[in-house]
Amino acid sequence: MDWRAKVELFEQIRREYEFGVGTIVGVAKKLGVHRRMVREAIGNALPAARKRTERPRWKLKAAVEFVDAILEADRKAPRKQRHTAHRIWARIQNELSDCKIAERTVREYVHTRKVALGLLVREACVPQSYPWGVEAQIDWYEAYADLAGERIKLQVFAMRSMASGAAFHRAYLHATQQAFLEAHELAFAYFGGVFRKLRYDNLTSAVKKILRGSRREETARFIALRSHWRFEAEFCTPAEPHEKGGIEGEAGYFRRNHWVPVPEAVDVAALNRFRLSPRSSTGFLERRN
Repeated sequence: MDWRAKVELFEQIRREYEFGVGTIVGVAKKLGVHRRMVREAIGNALPAARKRTERPRWKLKAAVEFVDAILEADRKAPRKQRHTAHRIWARIQNELSDCKIAERTVREYVHTRKVALGLLVREACVPQSYPWGVEAQIDWYEAYADLAGERIKLQVFAMRSMASGAAFHRAYLHATQQAFLEAHELAFAYFGGVFRKLRYDNLTSAVKKILRGSRREETARFIALRSHWRFEAEFCTPAEPHEKGGIEGEAGYFRRNHWVPVPEAVDVAALNRFRLSPRSSTGFLERRN
C-alpha cells in the first residue's frame, strides 16, 4: 500500500472510530485491519512513511502497452461496449501468444488502470439543499492592496456557509498550500466548528489530477487535513462555475463592498490583523447576513 492510499485508509479508520463502531476492536474487524493500525490512525492522521521497493512485473511487462492502448480506446467507446478484464486477458492469449500470464494478474492491473483513468466512476447530480451547519463553499480570488506604499496583488481565501451566508476572508501574498491549510483552521475557529461537507473548485492545493466525473487525485496533505477535521470534500466540474455559485457571488460582493477603496497597510499581517480583524468596525474579514 502506497503512502497516499494509507492516508485515505487512516481517514476511514478515524471516521469509523469517531462516528461509527466507536471501538478499536470493532473498527479493526469491520475494516479488516490490525488493531495496531487502528491505534496508529487514531493517534495521528498521517501514517509513518516507509520505503517500499517496487517489484518489476516481468510477465506483465510484455502486455502493459497492449492493455493500456485498449483501456485508452475504451474511454471513447460506449459505456456498455468497453472491455472487461476477462475480455482483455482473452485478447492477450489470442494476439500475444508469447505472453503467458495469469488472468488474475491482468485483472489486478486492469482494475488499477481503470481507477486511474476514471472508467469506474459514475456521474451524479448534487442536490442544491443546504441544511444548517452542513455545507460550505471555498475558493481563492484576487484583490489589490497598498502595502507599504506599493500596490500588490493578493490572493484571498474565502469560505462561505451555504445556509446562513456568513463568510470568512483572509488575504495572502501567494495561494500556497501552507496558506490554504492555515486558512481552513482559522475559518473553522471563526465559525466555531467544522462543516460536514466542503465544496471546492479544482484548486492545485487540494487536487493533483482531475479524473473522470467527480473523481480527483488529491494531494496527501489535503487528505490528511480532511482526515484530521473529519469533513467530506466535493469538487466542482471544470469550467462550470455555477456549481459553486455561492462562493463566486460572495467573492464579487465582498470585493465590491470591502476592497473599495483599495485598503492600505504596512504588510499583509497588518492588513489581516487590523483591517481584516473580526473586531474591526469595517467588517472587512467576515460578513454575516
